[in-house]
Order: sequence, then C-alpha cells, then structure tokens
Amino acid sequence: MPAQTLAQKLLAAAAGRADVRVGEIVTCKVDLAMFHDSSGPRRLKPMLEELGTGLWDRSKVVLVMDHYVPEADDESRRIVRIARDWAREQALPHVYDSIGICHVVVPEHGHVRPGMFCVGGDSHSPTGGAFGAYMFGVGSTEMLGVVASGEIWIRVPDTLMMRWNNRLPDGVTAKDMMLHMIGRYGMNGGRYQAVEFCGEAVRALSMQERMTLSNMSAELGAQAGLVAPDATTARYLREAGVAEVDTARWQSDPGAAAQWHDFDAAALAPQVAAPHSPANAADVQAHAGTPVQVAYIGACTGAKLDDLRAAARVLRGRRVARGVSLMVAPASQRDQAAAEAEGVLPALRQAGATLLPTSCGACSGYGGSIPEGANVVSTTARNFKGRMGAASAQVYLASPYTVAAAALAGRIADPREVLA
Repeated sequence: MPAQTLAQKLLAAAAGRADVRVGEIVTCKVDLAMFHDSSGPRRLKPMLEELGTGLWDRSKVVLVMDHYVPEADDESRRIVRIARDWAREQALPHVYDSIGICHVVVPEHGHVRPGMFCVGGDSHSPTGGAFGAYMFGVGSTEMLGVVASGEIWIRVPDTLMMRWNNRLPDGVTAKDMMLHMIGRYGMNGGRYQAVEFCGEAVRALSMQERMTLSNMSAELGAQAGLVAPDATTARYLREAGVAEVDTARWQSDPGAAAQWHDFDAAALAPQVAAPHSPANAADVQAHAGTPVQVAYIGACTGAKLDDLRAAARVLRGRRVARGVSLMVAPASQRDQAAAEAEGVLPALRQAGATLLPTSCGACSGYGGSIPEGANVVSTTARNFKGRMGAASAQVYLASPYTVAAAALAGRIADPREVLA
C-alpha cells in the first residue's frame, strides 16, 4: 500500500477503501453533520419537505443555537424559533441551545474524535481537524444531500505540511502562528488542500490552541486543517466522556507525498492583521501605537478558557485605558464557569471588562456592540469590512494577549512588554 497522509487515511476510511490517491473523487459516509441556527433548520426544513424525505440518522446530527442568541429582535426570534421547533419535530438527541459557540461546544461534548469524517454548516468547521478528524464546511445545498443520504463526494486533496520547529515564546500563541501563515501565503494559500500542522511547537499546544489552528485553516483557504492525535487529544476527550481514543492509527506515514513548509516558533513575534483582511498580518511592532477604542475578546478563535487565561495574565491588577471599551464574550458556558471559578473572569471584570453572552455575538455582526468609526482590536478570525456590524469600523486581529495589552495601553502594544 502506498504511503498515505493523515488526510488520505481519513478519506479512505470514510470511503471504505484501503487507500486513496490525490485528485481521485470518492464518496464518503458521514459520521457527523453539525449546523447552527443560522445555517440549519431555516434553510434545511423547507428543502427536506420539498424532497419529501427525512434525516438519514438523527444520532449523527448536532444542532447548536449560537448565532442569533440571545434573541434581540423579531427576526432573530423567528430564526431561533424555527430551529427549536424543528429540533422538537425531528426529536434530535443532540441540541445545544445558547450554551456557546458550535466549534467549541461540539468538541466539549465529545462529538468529534480521531478517525471521523464530519461536515459542518459553517466555514470554520475545520476546527474538528484538531482532533484528527476530517471536518470541513459545506453550504445548505450540500448539507441537504448529507442529511438526506448520509454521504457526500469529495476530491482527495494534496496535503500541505506546516511544520513548526522549537517552542513558542511566552506571550505568543496559536493565533499568532495562524496570522503569520495567512500573512505569508494569503487567504488562498491552501487552495482547497488539506493542511496538517505538525512539529514540536504544535505538539506542545493545548487542545484549545490546536483548535484555533484548525479553525483558521479556513482563512488560509484550506478545506481541512488537521493535527495528528496524541496523548493531549486523548486526555481532552477522556474529560469529554470519550473512553476509547485511537491515536496510533491516525498519523501520516513517513514518506507520504506532501508539500513541506518550515517555521521557527521561537522566532515568532505577536502578530496583528490590519483592516480589512487576515492576510494583512505583520509583527505587532508594525502597528504599535495605533489608538483603539474597542477591545473585543470573543469568538471561537479567541475566547476559550486558555484565551481568557491569557488575557487575565495581562490585565490582572490593572485597569483598561480611559476611553477603551473592553468586551469579553466567553466561547462557552463551560469555559465561562471554569474561568469564573479560577478567578480569571473576576480579574477581567476588575480591569474594566464588560461580560457578554456566550455566543457568536459581534464576530458575526450580531448584537450591535461595535460602534461606527471605531478602531477595534479583536480576537476574532476575520476582519472583513462590515463583518462585525459597523462598516466604518477598522478591525485589527490579534491574540488575546495582544488584545488585552491594547486595552491596557489604549493603543496596539506588544504584550511581551507587560508580561516581562
């Protein structure tokens, strides 16, 4: 059998094959279909009714209400009501309503495991790749085919190996790694390929940091963002209630065909992406001194427990600068509770932070919390014009460390100066 990358092994298993070739089109059986209140029932319900068919396997469907909650107007109430009513009609066993962002809540409950083939009704669904699963985002029409048949066809992609050597310095995170890669290769750098993150620095990352890497492979243009599972993966999943985790099988074979790119984690500085693209990334010093009025710590790439801990390290015992609004929207209620118990959230509140609901919130332009004309520094994955609501806002992307340092200084600043 020819040497196979992790991506090839995952697709071969889903297709019921011993191996697959790059460029080959295969039909894969889906282990999990995830969608949320925005992408799911309001679009799928009428299409399924028109087809006259039902769901292929309710046990493999996960619905999360996270985009339009808490409901603030009639339209959001209508969208969420459709989702809730449909979930009851279909007797869905896996529904998570207003407890956090789908890309965080689904792994928290052990739904994504090594070796799985999954699809999600959201562009950041590659988050599941952090667990050694093949997971990617699809549109409503593709999702209709999945939930009706349990299958989807896919062209086997090339693999880009992003090897990070050495260890990250203090104050530098997976978010900085991703912004650096996107800045170097652009938002089409993955060109449909599967990206596998590897090397000493990646192995040293926590699961939540690996999730940030896989999540933002979407900004790199990749279909999937993978991290080979290991003891860190198994430990996280055991805590999520998964007893058996096979990590040995799901590794790229030595000599498997791939494009290799090497990075020195030890030399990486905190990164900032200027408006209006994640590809406008550069070392923090390129933007140091830029005044900010809003600092936003939220989203699936910037408000998990590890992210909240990072922000608290910078802000504990200090106050945000006059004229800066610091908003914190934890990624899930589970992470919020842990951050509260650890003293992380009290430290952020004492520094002047306003706590927002555990939902997608301003990342998806919901909630009206970003004022017109503001300079915003944010932990979100994207800074496209108008994405966070106010078209005139200038949004800079950064890690939780850097966002917290900017809130403290009232301008973009290097968090390492505070940590030192």
